[in-house]
Formats: sequence, structure tokens, C-alpha cells
Amino acid sequence: MTRTLALITGASSGIGVAYARLLADDHDLVLVARRADRLADLAEELRTHGATVEVLPADLATHDGIAAVTDRLAAGDVRMLISNAGAGGYAPLTDVDPAEIDSLLTLNAVAPIQLVRAALPGMLAAGEGAVVTVASLLAFSAGSTLGGVGGADDARARAPRRTLYVAAKTATLGFTRTLAGELADTPVRVQVVCPSIVATEWNGGVSRGNPQAMLPEDVASASLAGLRLGETVCVPGLEDQDSALDALLTAETALIAGGFRPTPAARYTDPQA
Repeated sequence: MTRTLALITGASSGIGVAYARLLADDHDLVLVARRADRLADLAEELRTHGATVEVLPADLATHDGIAAVTDRLAAGDVRMLISNAGAGGYAPLTDVDPAEIDSLLTLNAVAPIQLVRAALPGMLAAGEGAVVTVASLLAFSAGSTLGGVGGADDARARAPRRTLYVAAKTATLGFTRTLAGELADTPVRVQVVCPSIVATEWNGGVSRGNPQAMLPEDVASASLAGLRLGETVCVPGLEDQDSALDALLTAETALIAGGFRPTPAARYTDPQA
């Protein structure tokens, strides 16, 4: 059996570990995360599945960390890139240390783009490949006052102060959707995954024990199934996804078409408006 090579970031816990375990039976792996000890333990486990596993410790919140991973991707042998590493940084913007803004946006928004850019030439030259970026359901939430998931009455009180996180994950969502169109006539498959609450140690493990939280194994499994189905956007918990995404596209198209005019709208020029 031919085994293809997958590189997974954020592979030391949560969704990243889940992807690695699901892929280990028929993929060789490059595992990327900051915690080398955890990567070593996971690599030992996955080798029992027959996988050849490389461990690449790197902090993708830093430009040196990104360079280490893009250098590895430049070898051209990776056929699946799962860009999963991320951090929350939930706080009112005025409470965020200015020094942290760059690292949070670098990890959550810049790194996925740089890694995809590094991986694509090898995939296109080989005539095969898959790119998966992990965003968040909150990428759709910028205009919403409902911060919780599921519509609970008290969700507003639990809404995270998420300005930087939403900015980054919205960038990832827009990047991946647009890239899918750019690569539509190539053999490279592209997907962005937008899970809701996930029961992991992420963000201090706050979602563990939450009955609304999805298991990381279910997120990764839904993503890989969606990739086989040809889904560009995968919202693991959304039943009628096609209708929801069609409505989103219709709204986006109407906004662009309506706003593409050489003169301002009447409300800006009519004194009675």
C-alpha cells in the first residue's frame, strides 16, 4: 500500500492528535507543535500503526517557527497539509497586551497562509494534494450578538470577547474559500473546517465537560469525511449545510452586486433620507 505524507500542525493535543490518529493507518506523518515531549510520545504511539513519523517542534506564533515548517514543506513531498495550530486570546481588545497582538495574528492567520503557500508547489507538481485549514464557527459571528452556540437564552452572557480571534479566523475562512476557487481546475482539494465548541485542553480546557462541546475525534472525522465529499467548507455540527452555505453565498453576491456602483446610495445624498 502506498502511504502519502501528511503534515499536521497543533499536533500535540486535541484536534491535531485526532487527525494524526485517524490518518496513521494509511499516511506517514510530520507532527508539528511546540511541545516536543508530547510529539515524541504521540509519534511512538503512531508508529505502532505502521506510520513513519517525523517530529518537528516549532512555535508557529513566531516567524522562526513558521520558517522551520515552510522549509520542511519546501521539500515537496507533503501531500496533505492540516493547518490546525491556534490559540484563543479571548479578551476585550483594550486588555490585550500590544505585544501579543502580533503573535496571536501570526499563529492564527499568517501561519496557515504561509504554510499553504509553501506546500502548494509540491502538490501541484505531483498532481495531487489536500489542504485543510481549521478555523472556527465564530468566523461567521462578527456581526452577531449571540456568542454562544446553539441559541441558548443565556448564551449572550457567555459570549467570549473575541475580537482578535474572529479577525484571524475570518481571515482563514476567507482565504481558504477564495483559494478553493483559485485551485478549482487543479487536483488539489481545499477545505476549511469551522467547528463550534470542542472538548479539548485548548483555552485552558474551559470546554471540557460542556454538554454542547463536540469531541475532537468527531471534528477530525467529519473533516476527513467532508474532504472525501468535496466540501470546501465543513461545519461539523451543521445538518443542512448546503442550504446554509447557499444562503450565505446568495447574500454575499447580492451585497457585492448591489454595492458595485459608481455613485453613493440614496441615503448618503438625499437630505430627506
